[in-house]
Amino acid sequence: MSQIYDRVALIGLGLIASSMFWAIKRAGLAGEVTGYARSKATRDTARKIGLCDRVCDTAQEAVESADLIVLCVPVGAMGAVAADIAPMLKPGATVSDVGSVKRHVIEAVSPHIPEGVHFIPAHPLAGTEHSGPESGFAELFDNRWSLLVPVEGTDPAAVARLRTLWEGMGSNVDEMDADHHDLVLAVTSHAPHLIAYTMVGVADDLRRVTDSEVIKYSAAGFRDFTRIAASDPTMWRDVFLTNKDATLEILGRFTEELFALQRAIRTGDGEQLFDYFTRTRAIRRGIIDAGQDTDAPDFGRGKS
Repeated sequence: MSQIYDRVALIGLGLIASSMFWAIKRAGLAGEVTGYARSKATRDTARKIGLCDRVCDTAQEAVESADLIVLCVPVGAMGAVAADIAPMLKPGATVSDVGSVKRHVIEAVSPHIPEGVHFIPAHPLAGTEHSGPESGFAELFDNRWSLLVPVEGTDPAAVARLRTLWEGMGSNVDEMDADHHDLVLAVTSHAPHLIAYTMVGVADDLRRVTDSEVIKYSAAGFRDFTRIAASDPTMWRDVFLTNKDATLEILGRFTEELFALQRAIRTGDGEQLFDYFTRTRAIRRGIIDAGQDTDAPDFGRGKS
């Protein structure tokens, strides 16, 4: 695929940023990729493994003359990062992000975007339980969805250019309104993560079940919970605090469903349980048919 941007700057060098770098290089989508991480240890690791063509010691240095700047930091930090790099953003550049929440990011970042610079929030729906610069791999986005959430008045040509980049990295791409995005992700990602954290916490609290028994006798369901619950704590803390309303709404609905199932079990209503499980089983099959999962234990998201 042909080069789309002359220079791309990645701010934050964790799983998503490192995977973006390897995917960009795999397809030749940028002439140069610069990178920056707040931690010196992370920058040193990035240099050691050849992550980014140039790792910079400041965010401002990394974004200088960049055509695309991607904020790959926790959503709670994006406003401060945007304020820091704003003086160095060149006219015509595009600023994007990879955060799991969009309304908060738009409100935090938009005030710092200079006139003549495009701001196009984005969210790749891909990941693993691993984090850090060494966790990335080029195939992470292959056949996964990436959502673009353009703000009102965004230049369509800039959106099309960013879409082409994500497609070049292997993604299926769609566009979505910010509030709708946050509600959808509360259903598909945020609430499930909180439930997983809770279930693992419950297991830990049951002192009559020793750690060795939990590990030794883990069935597939609990293993999936532990995989999700191993995700980056800082990122998920910020997700829940910045997408509070949508997450609480979905958790309220979840609680209502849980009470209904609890009553069915208590009253021995096997027909209700069977009908409910049949409906949810069909949803699982739909996910597989859509190519968004595999039979592999790592859900197709781990390194091959």
